[in-house]
Amino acid sequence: MEGETSWVSHCIDNFANDSVEFDPFLELNEESGEEVAEVSVDLILPDDLLERILACLPVASIFRAGCVSKRWHEIVSSERFLWNLSHFTSQKPWYFMFTSSDEPVGHAYDPVLRKWYSIDLPCIEKSNWFIASSCGLVCFMDNDSRSRLYVCNPITKCFKGLDEPPGPKFSDYSALAISVNRASHNFNVLIVKSKQIPDNFFQWDLSIHVYDSETMTWATMLTEVLTGWRAGDDSVICDGVLYFLIYSTGSGGTENRHGLIMYNLASRLPNGLLLRSFIPVPCSLTCGRLMNLKEKLIMVGGIGKQDRPDIIKGIGIWSLNGKEWQEIGRMPHKFFQGFGELDDVFASSGTDDLIYIQSYGAPILLVFDVSQKHWKWSQKCPVSKKFPLQLFTGFCFEPRLEFAP
Repeated sequence: MEGETSWVSHCIDNFANDSVEFDPFLELNEESGEEVAEVSVDLILPDDLLERILACLPVASIFRAGCVSKRWHEIVSSERFLWNLSHFTSQKPWYFMFTSSDEPVGHAYDPVLRKWYSIDLPCIEKSNWFIASSCGLVCFMDNDSRSRLYVCNPITKCFKGLDEPPGPKFSDYSALAISVNRASHNFNVLIVKSKQIPDNFFQWDLSIHVYDSETMTWATMLTEVLTGWRAGDDSVICDGVLYFLIYSTGSGGTENRHGLIMYNLASRLPNGLLLRSFIPVPCSLTCGRLMNLKEKLIMVGGIGKQDRPDIIKGIGIWSLNGKEWQEIGRMPHKFFQGFGELDDVFASSGTDDLIYIQSYGAPILLVFDVSQKHWKWSQKCPVSKKFPLQLFTGFCFEPRLEFAP
């Protein structure tokens, strides 16, 4: 398809000729007519300098560089090169768009080279699974029993299955988050479970469970009963703090339909005090999407109409400073109209300096660069909508080679 590249073609181990070498070659000097010997740069660069140069490339270019010669292949495959990668600046996040409502198939968008790649994700069986990502690792959790969890690197295909988490097996709502330590490469997976107390719509059991990759064990951090509020399916970890959205179950004012909860993973609040960390959302929202951009909490939300708060009229972006929201961007009307008929809920995720926004109803992707305050459409996805009820969703992840679960 036009604009699509198979990721298999970039695989480091896929060489057409494993014994390629760069030899000096002769070129004719046009002025004197003499033959002048030119030496390939590959012959004069020491390994450590070549490693530094290659480490600055985008991930897709590193894969292609591994096909240049046997020496380059050995360098980009070495443990020292992978270790050095973690000390360079982060890669711009890719966005994986599911192009089927059932099957976990789709394409990943590279914002640096502005290309779509066909990638097969390991472990995941359906596109409606819960997904969270951090530092090159992606966590999947099934949407049925919510007891099957996997952590994988979608670039290298390395994956690991996790033990079944504690807490209620069939919770009404679950929110998944993952946090990777860039220095140690250890990770934590957190699940916020919310289950309605039987015959009581206003009271909900809430529990927080954490998996530690170093000890390979689960622990329950908190159990509490919320009155008038329930957790949802959106959460993220920023700088050691778990953030998740809660939703009103009462008949109060519409301005209080959503709220944010902060939970410090180090201090661990005693049971019964969770709502003390409640932060109101900045305005009436149709939906909210939380993300970690350089350890700062960012929320992308659908702005509801004044008289119809459940109808979207625009999309805003806010940063949390302390307990105060600061608006850092609002989607221009021409881009909002460019989605066509945008639902009240939509997909959005981001990391580093990029935020992706996608309508569930079309394979259209909008990118917002937070540092540049710049909006632009991605390259056209190589898949088109085939039937009216076809849904699209996705998630972003940082393409890294050096992280493994």
